[in-house]
Amino acid sequence: MSYSRLFFVCLPLILLVGCYQSHKKRESLNFEQALGHCAEKLALTVRSLKEDKGMPRAIPSGQSEWSTSGINSWTSGFFPGMLWQMYSHYGSEKWLQDAGHFTRLLEPVKNLPWKTHDLGFMMYCSYGKGYQYTREPYYKDVLLETADSLATLFNPRVGTILSWPWMKRKKGWMHNTIIDNMMNLELLFWAAQNGGSNGYYDIAVAHAKKTMKDHVRPDFSTYHVVVYDSLDPHPVKRVTFQGHADESTWARGQAWAIYGFTMCHRETGDEEFLKTAQHLARFFLDHLPGDHIPYWDFNDPEIPEAERDASAAAIAASALLDLASQTNEEVLAKEFKAKALAILSSLYSEAYRSDDSQAILKHSVGNKPGNSEIDVSLVYADYYFIEALLKARSMSDPAIAASEYSIL
Repeated sequence: MSYSRLFFVCLPLILLVGCYQSHKKRESLNFEQALGHCAEKLALTVRSLKEDKGMPRAIPSGQSEWSTSGINSWTSGFFPGMLWQMYSHYGSEKWLQDAGHFTRLLEPVKNLPWKTHDLGFMMYCSYGKGYQYTREPYYKDVLLETADSLATLFNPRVGTILSWPWMKRKKGWMHNTIIDNMMNLELLFWAAQNGGSNGYYDIAVAHAKKTMKDHVRPDFSTYHVVVYDSLDPHPVKRVTFQGHADESTWARGQAWAIYGFTMCHRETGDEEFLKTAQHLARFFLDHLPGDHIPYWDFNDPEIPEAERDASAAAIAASALLDLASQTNEEVLAKEFKAKALAILSSLYSEAYRSDDSQAILKHSVGNKPGNSEIDVSLVYADYYFIEALLKARSMSDPAIAASEYSIL
């Protein structure tokens, strides 16, 4: 038999073996398995923190236990929020008790507008989840007080919420707004619908529209910080604080923007917010490397040696699932969902899953320019990973998702 005839006889077998080997390389995402892994890590952390009033924040590379921060840290709400997520999934009394315990530790945060805009992160991710899953009046009352505090940071002359009050003293920034602040608007939308001032809805919309105008570049990348004079709505300058450079695109900031504008569309029905979120998502997705996990800044000159940021990936995955559900164009909606599931699959792979520490994920970046929390596990990466898993599970049959959206 000639070599050519032998090749064509064996070709089907070659293709079959190749497909099998390719399938063997796939690391499928099984939602129940992943959530079980998350539950094990959180139970371990609860046992280690029960008598400690600090909240998990980061695990440096090579260490296994969370370093903690006080309740005034912007990250304080994420750990209680994860416990509420576990309660929503498993429904056990143990998760309910633990979530309530750590949530109540944060009550003093409701009166901190002088310190930070991050009241939404801190309280909506904790008390908000508590009220969502229990409807206890206590959680609602604290949330409404928190919304009152957050609203005091709104400057009607500028049209945005003040993000970092201390920067007036430190850098002379009379009024500044960071892209992260889009995430705190959800608290105001909620308050306006649940007994708070109707004006909180208007504040949230005004802030989002101003951010859309001043933070989003023509190519739909984003600035981190816009600085204003406190009496003038025109930007004084646009800078970065946690990205590579003023004109670069900080990956986590881009993820905050996708999430925030998607949420604003859900709350208002404003198509301009939806289109902005879709374009922001397009920029993010078009600049991802092959494994779907972004570099910490899309313009870091050290790429491909630059650090990845699992936190930006997790935030974006959660946002993309919401965006998919709000997008009417079928092809685009399917792409957003598929990309979100591919990101989650990659995050749960051995490359990014933390198997030897209390954290769920590794390889996140907090503030590289500040030489802080570089290539570590971060609590908010874990929070948005769980959030995205629960969303994906509710949108997809796990068996179908595992086969259709597994990555090579």
